[in-house]
Amino acid sequence: MPSSWLPILNTVLPYLTSIITAAVPAFTARKDNDKSANLVAEQIAELQSAVTRNAESVRVLAEQMQRTIEAIQTAALANQRTARAALITSAAAFVAATAALGVALAAFWNG
Repeated sequence: MPSSWLPILNTVLPYLTSIITAAVPAFTARKDNDKSANLVAEQIAELQSAVTRNAESVRVLAEQMQRTIEAIQTAALANQRTARAALITSAAAFVAATAALGVALAAFWNG
């Protein structure tokens, strides 16, 4: 019985390396595809994590910007009140100076 295998083995042996080299890529391609799929899944997970972190950063920045804008608006209102008070004070000073000038001119002419 073992001798009946020997001619078959001698016939198949030269082709065995071709068969193996043709079959190996099919098995390794699956492993490569699995590795590629894992790599893609990891990249997607990293991108999702980055997007989540970015969204949180944008939310924090938006809150800070809102507080800054509110502070600027409050300061602008305070500046408007101060400018209005300065205008009223300068207008009163102008009226008083004009009245004083009128009194001085009247005193000068009546003299």
